[in-house]
Amino acid sequence: MITAAVIGVGSMGQNHARVYRELPGVELVGIADLDQATVQRIARLCNTHPFTDYRQMLDTCRPDLVSVAVPTCYHRQVVLDALDAGCHVLVEKPISATVAEGEELIARAQARGRKLMVGHIVRFNPAIEVLKAQLDAGELGRIFQVRCRRLGPFPTRIQDVGVVIDLATHDLDILRHLVGSPVVRLYAETEQKIHTAHEDTMIATLRFANGVIGSLDIDWLTPTKIREITVTGERGMFLVDDLNQELYLYENQEATAEQWSNLTILHGVSVGRMIRYPISRREPLYVELEAFVSAVREDRPVPVSGTDGLRALELAQALVRSGQTGQVIEIDE
Repeated sequence: MITAAVIGVGSMGQNHARVYRELPGVELVGIADLDQATVQRIARLCNTHPFTDYRQMLDTCRPDLVSVAVPTCYHRQVVLDALDAGCHVLVEKPISATVAEGEELIARAQARGRKLMVGHIVRFNPAIEVLKAQLDAGELGRIFQVRCRRLGPFPTRIQDVGVVIDLATHDLDILRHLVGSPVVRLYAETEQKIHTAHEDTMIATLRFANGVIGSLDIDWLTPTKIREITVTGERGMFLVDDLNQELYLYENQEATAEQWSNLTILHGVSVGRMIRYPISRREPLYVELEAFVSAVREDRPVPVSGTDGLRALELAQALVRSGQTGQVIEIDE
């Protein structure tokens, strides 16, 4: 039996607690939050012990692993305390408020021999998992471009960061995951329209070392949620509807022949078949925490490492700088 705990039971942390209760072979031994009424209510729902002091919970319950779902500005101290208490830690993205803090968390986890995973939940969408498998199998041939659209209304609960750190980190991680190559250059245009302290819309372009171009369209200004990823290559285009867990392939008719040659490119692109892939729908958070628990139980690497989270944060902060200065930024991953 693996024992688990959750620190921070706001909207996301509550779901962590629920999923740990549902996972086989896992016992949710405690949850902690400064809001006494909330932590007691969630503890009753999840049949576990409530604490308003997470350090007391760590000392009393001694969980094997912990989810940290507190505001980003508190990640550093809470994660360090959990690691020092001997826990494996999954921290919600972004890994930390600054790159230096993220490096400190990674170093502490290594020093303590504990696993540190970052909650980039989009990786665990079943449609994304199937897309990654198809790309790795060469189904699209050479990849030319990846576009990510993540649009929606402003979440008033987010006060400490802007849309780039809060939302674009998802897509930056997905871009690196799908393309499999480091970013070498990026440029962003950002604006602050509604948020009182940070940017709330961004359009950005990234160049990868292998020549792939990435495009990000992110905002908190759209009154409906849109979550789409398209991957364009020599044999067509994949489209992922992230919200509905759907994956489509729009084939390039010229690229479906067995013999592919550079000459075919001269003929342009023509409309081929549209294929809808069968997806076994599952809750991404359940898949994510299941993977985290399995990594701890089987003592193998976590699927999204601290370094993965740090790279996404570094790129996000570079996009913020680019938006503020209007400059193209060279990246050395």
